[in-house]
Amino acid sequence: MRITKYTHSCLRIDGAGVLVVDPGEFSERSALDGADAVLITHEHIDHLDLAAIAGTAARNPAVRVFAHADVLPKLAAFGDIATAVAPGETFEAAGFQVRAYGGQHALIHADIPRIANLGYLIADDDTNVYTPGDSFTVPEDTVVDTLFVPLNAPWMRLMESIDFARAVKPGRAYALHDFLLTETGAKISDGHLERLSGTRYAHVAPGTTI
Repeated sequence: MRITKYTHSCLRIDGAGVLVVDPGEFSERSALDGADAVLITHEHIDHLDLAAIAGTAARNPAVRVFAHADVLPKLAAFGDIATAVAPGETFEAAGFQVRAYGGQHALIHADIPRIANLGYLIADDDTNVYTPGDSFTVPEDTVVDTLFVPLNAPWMRLMESIDFARAVKPGRAYALHDFLLTETGAKISDGHLERLSGTRYAHVAPGTTI
């Protein structure tokens, strides 16, 4: 598989097909060009750009979108392109094997209701990648080759990112959820993860294929 990191939390994975994860309003719509399937971790706009999904569905009515059942009402206007996914479920999307994890968004504040969130382990015959959405859910039943680690958000502290990487023990890790950070702030956070995560860690520019 070829993984391309787009702005913030969007990933494009090319292999037998084209799978896009979390095309949100902060990410480039070009990530969806030629997409066969889309995975949505949760309903927040930085992970789900409804206008971009509408455009993709118009260009390719065969595209499939997979998301938690709580997200499906937001996709109802696009016909029957969406499929509900539950934590623990395994399914095929764009030629990849996908397993969903988690179930809840990380806590922002006690006064803000928590919403559904899924992490996804995406695999082909050779390797896999895990992206957690807005959570630190650890996929404890597998070995992760490539991990995407949230770097900055209202719902997290950097120590949680470090402990998440340590718990998953991936072969390599890359920054995710990074659009709100300044360049200086990113360098500070990256330095801590490079030293403390226990794995090879990198923060790549949008458009980088790894």
